Amino acid sequence: MSDLSPPNHLEALRLKVISQIAEILENQTRTQRSAAGISELNHSVHQEIISHLMAAMSTMASGDSGTMIAMIPTISHIINTCTRLDHSLDLLFHQRSEQWASSDQHIRNLLIEFNQTLLELSSVLIEKDLLERQSQVLQRIILSHEHISQWKEFVQEILADFYAIFPFNFFYIAFAEESGLSLYLYYLGQYSDEIRMQARGILSKQMLESIGLPHNAPLDIEEFNIPCGGEIKPDLDIRLISVPVPDHSTNLAGLLGVAYAADNNLSAQEASVIRAILAVMVMVVSSSKVLSRTLLELEYYAAHDPLTGLHNRRQFNELLHYEIGRSERHKHEFSILMLDLDDFKDINDSYGHPTGDSALCAIATVLLEHTRNGDLCARIGGDEFAIILTETGPKGAKVVAENVGRALRELAITSAQGNRFHLTVSIGVSSYPVDGQSIDALLEGVDAAMYKAKDMGKDSVCAFDASEERVSIRETRDNAENLREALKEGRIVPYYQSIVNCQTGELYAFETLARLRTPTGETTSAAMFIETIDKYGLARELDLTIINNSFAAKRACMDAKSPEANAKIFINLSVQEIQGRGILGYAEELCQQLELPPESIVFELLERDAIGDMTNMRRFLTNLRRKGFAFALDDFGTGYNSFHYLRELRFDYVKIDGAFVRNILSSKVDYALVHNLSRLCQDIDILTVAEFVENQEIWEALKDMGINFAQGYHISMPLPEMQQPLKKG
Repeated sequence: MSDLSPPNHLEALRLKVISQIAEILENQTRTQRSAAGISELNHSVHQEIISHLMAAMSTMASGDSGTMIAMIPTISHIINTCTRLDHSLDLLFHQRSEQWASSDQHIRNLLIEFNQTLLELSSVLIEKDLLERQSQVLQRIILSHEHISQWKEFVQEILADFYAIFPFNFFYIAFAEESGLSLYLYYLGQYSDEIRMQARGILSKQMLESIGLPHNAPLDIEEFNIPCGGEIKPDLDIRLISVPVPDHSTNLAGLLGVAYAADNNLSAQEASVIRAILAVMVMVVSSSKVLSRTLLELEYYAAHDPLTGLHNRRQFNELLHYEIGRSERHKHEFSILMLDLDDFKDINDSYGHPTGDSALCAIATVLLEHTRNGDLCARIGGDEFAIILTETGPKGAKVVAENVGRALRELAITSAQGNRFHLTVSIGVSSYPVDGQSIDALLEGVDAAMYKAKDMGKDSVCAFDASEERVSIRETRDNAENLREALKEGRIVPYYQSIVNCQTGELYAFETLARLRTPTGETTSAAMFIETIDKYGLARELDLTIINNSFAAKRACMDAKSPEANAKIFINLSVQEIQGRGILGYAEELCQQLELPPESIVFELLERDAIGDMTNMRRFLTNLRRKGFAFALDDFGTGYNSFHYLRELRFDYVKIDGAFVRNILSSKVDYALVHNLSRLCQDIDILTVAEFVENQEIWEALKDMGINFAQGYHISMPLPEMQQPLKKG
């Protein structure tokens, strides 16, 4: 044990003060004795004087009476004076004795109190050297990434400094986690197997009792040896000092402490110093343990999908890059499979997302079962998976793809409601180096092959064919980002094409047509980007942009009281608006803010979009008319059963597809179709609009048929402003 006795200067002070006070007490006692001796001597002298005077008076009484009579007063005065003096001295000595006794007791009490205070003070103070050594230990306890990841080795560094303060024999850390019970045992010195077994048994028992577990609970013990300290004898009393792991350590219980073999108990100072260091160490060790576990989890999930346990997109890309380099060096082939589940959204919609998650996990299991250990399976999107088949060419990759597709087709999945269902998958295949020698080329190729598998009817495998012309996937995605930026910057704007009364040539309405303005000022029609808009979910933002701009233009015409102020506005909507995404409510509020009459607004949808969801279409039309808007069915006549839709749904306008209109002069069939459609719509009170009117002859023919309205390049080109067209005869 280290010397933790009271500081030397305090002990010296205690002895010095006690010695001086004892000397004062001794001097006071000596003075008291001297005073008592003087008092006794004074009494003795006085008694002797009085005795002599009394004897003299007796002698004079037998002699000359006159002389005696004359001496009596003097003698009596002397005797009285001596008596009074003795009485006064007795009184003074009594008072002084009481004062001396009180002072003596006070000094003695003060001496006892001082001695006790010094002893108590010395019991809690630690000498400066000990404080410095304790500080050195605590300064070493600094967390870092290396200490967290290698916390067991970090503990050994701390213990070497700890041993300099308190030469203990064992140090232990015990943890109870979800994965089991662990005991980390550090030996400070070279001990025999017998000593180790004794310490192991005692510390294991202590841990299990402290955590409230049975003595026979399975325990994983890990031992370390630190080369310091000396031998200890067997059968010594091993004593423990432990500190529990704090409650804030998530899913972690346990204790941490030191053990030592000694004959004497620790002093209060020794225990205080040890517990202070242990209190810091337990926080550091438990935090390091938790953080180490958290770092391992973060490292795992940085490379893996948390749902399926497969590699994620980031890890897939990194390993793909590695595999290209490896295959290039060794002249190997490898292949990529891209898998997209067919109609997986229906599973989530029908059975719920928990069932969808279970299905994804089951699919991950199938992929692992049908690939080798050296292959890599990854989940790279919601229902998209990818596989890297190392050292596998196109033929082998197609075999694997077909086996995986067949296994997934045969996989029966049970929903939470007890329903059984099956899934199919579309798989694309591309191989290195034949289909590409870079990540971009391989991914674009496998994407193209997978989409081709979709187009072929799904549930199929398609290998990339470099001879086929294809649009780069990256190019499509880049276009989407450019469109997103254009919407944000206000570079997608409405152009207005006039719709006129076919009989009078008077302006009736404007159709809004989206145009993209490039940063250089060039203008692109909607046909060039509308498909990308729909694919990447930008349609709603486009609808809002066109509505805001066209409504503002309408308000400006009304404020200017221009001839165009009374014209209606036809606005194209995306098909998603049938699902009730709130665009009609937004348009209604905007009409109220700008004081626009709702009846001046006509929303239109393509026939193929409108008829795809009859139930929602009916609800959409009802809501539209309730708000005062009108509706036009665009490209009418392109559907397989257009007359059926006229019977089932009520439209305000039908816009006859331009493919029929432009050929009415050269095709009897097209002429008859348009002519009869005009008569049918007149009979059921639906107004007609003919598109693609490109010359005066077509105009005249449409007028003869009784078509209500017309639009096309012969009437007016789309313009950036609402502008009255030249009147046609």
